[in-house]
Amino acid sequence: MQAQNKQAVSNSLECDVLVVGGGINGAGIARDAAGRGLSVVLCEQHDLAAHTSSSSSKLIHGGLRYLEHYEFGLVRKALIEREVLLRSAPHIMWPLRFVMPHDRGQRPAWLIRLGMFLYDHLARRELLPGSHGLNLRKHVSGGPLKSEFTRGFVYSDGWVDDARLVVLNAMDAAERGAQIYTRTRCDSVTRENGYWDASLMHENGRALQVRARAVVNAAGPWVAQFLGQVGHVRSSKAVRLVKGSHIVVKRLFEHDHAYIFQSPDGRIVFAIPYEKDFTLIGTTDVEYQGATEHVAISDAEIRYLCDLSNRYFSKFITPTDVVWSYAGVRPLLEDAAADASAVTRDYQLDLNADGAPLLSVFGGKITTFRKLAQDAVDVIAPLLGNDRGAWTAGACLPGGDLFAPYPENRAVREFDGFVQGLQRQYDWLAPQLLHRYARAYGSRTHKLLDGRNNQQDMGEEILAGLYAAEVDYLLRNEWATCAADILWRRSKLGLHMPSGSEALLNAWLAEHRLSATTQ
Repeated sequence: MQAQNKQAVSNSLECDVLVVGGGINGAGIARDAAGRGLSVVLCEQHDLAAHTSSSSSKLIHGGLRYLEHYEFGLVRKALIEREVLLRSAPHIMWPLRFVMPHDRGQRPAWLIRLGMFLYDHLARRELLPGSHGLNLRKHVSGGPLKSEFTRGFVYSDGWVDDARLVVLNAMDAAERGAQIYTRTRCDSVTRENGYWDASLMHENGRALQVRARAVVNAAGPWVAQFLGQVGHVRSSKAVRLVKGSHIVVKRLFEHDHAYIFQSPDGRIVFAIPYEKDFTLIGTTDVEYQGATEHVAISDAEIRYLCDLSNRYFSKFITPTDVVWSYAGVRPLLEDAAADASAVTRDYQLDLNADGAPLLSVFGGKITTFRKLAQDAVDVIAPLLGNDRGAWTAGACLPGGDLFAPYPENRAVREFDGFVQGLQRQYDWLAPQLLHRYARAYGSRTHKLLDGRNNQQDMGEEILAGLYAAEVDYLLRNEWATCAADILWRRSKLGLHMPSGSEALLNAWLAEHRLSATTQ
């Protein structure tokens, strides 16, 4: 599949569904709809996962802390999805054990035990072990902690490469017939004779007119703005913008467990092994009212995360230890909660059927994106005369079919065996590089390496560990157009590269005329 070649050559086209927004919800909806036989166009004003969907804590989780707000339905829904998603893409998702040191000044031990009991039993588990207490004096996770933390708890959730999850949904949608337009803004939508007439504009000035039978507004932080300023439609729903920020520091511990820390203000923060050499710490929950295009962590948030890390870890960090940070705005469903951290992470779908259907997505979290997408298409499809049933719960994402048949648990439990098979087949590639390919591309690694039989066939090593063959694959199949797409969203290679690497890669792309202008 040549992703960019899927785009239409004419300046106008017709479709069943126009999806506005290339974050996780929009990409998931496009995939589900295309898989039911609907013709789909998706437009995203920037890159796929350019904003909220690449700025998460990168967890597939039920939301242990949501139990305190009595959101049992949301937690159960997310816990069910947790294992569905792990099976669908075991190359970019994997189980992770979380340690919660018991802080005597915070939630009492009995309450934590009760919460974890509910967490273990609200939904069926096949892949993930349950929770239990820990003696931190004897467990490996106790070593990096301050000596006063002697007791704790451990439970299971999952890790995900959030930006790649979006791209894989878009790839699957495109392979099922959807047309994906990145860096293409929807300037207007107008109801006309039972259709929506939409005007799209690519950043290079190329215009495209789309006639759609239905529109899905999955614009995330821009959902309300799209309704009012582009669609000129009123809605009774509203979003509450809450900024979540993270910091990355050099590795604070050697083992493979993550931590969940309680803050004196009642919030929780994760400390997670990240990209082998680093620790990811986050998130914050801060009310946000600024420009959604330019979101950045504040000095106060950096200090907050450093202070909470120092409350638990014996290794002291300061803001000068932060090697990278990121922030994103979560478009949460407004529920009048006084505290930003208490705002619901559930979603609602708002249908305007005063003519051609317009469905708007309010709220949501990355763990429940597949269920949200299924619910959205369940609403739209019957209005378009489509009665095909839901299908994504039993399907893998591109690269997730490590072993046949699917679905099964083997791919989750035997990922290392898959990597070993790759290393036997491509023994001319460095094991560390091949492991990275396996994690990023899964079974699609064979497509990346198709026709290549030795190191020379990989082409120029543009940056350390980044060869022309991979760049070409990303440009052709994953809508990458520039260095930021490649180094920070399709991968996290930028975290491992010296200063100036992004400029070097952009210069290489320009020299080889491999840029957005070639689409």
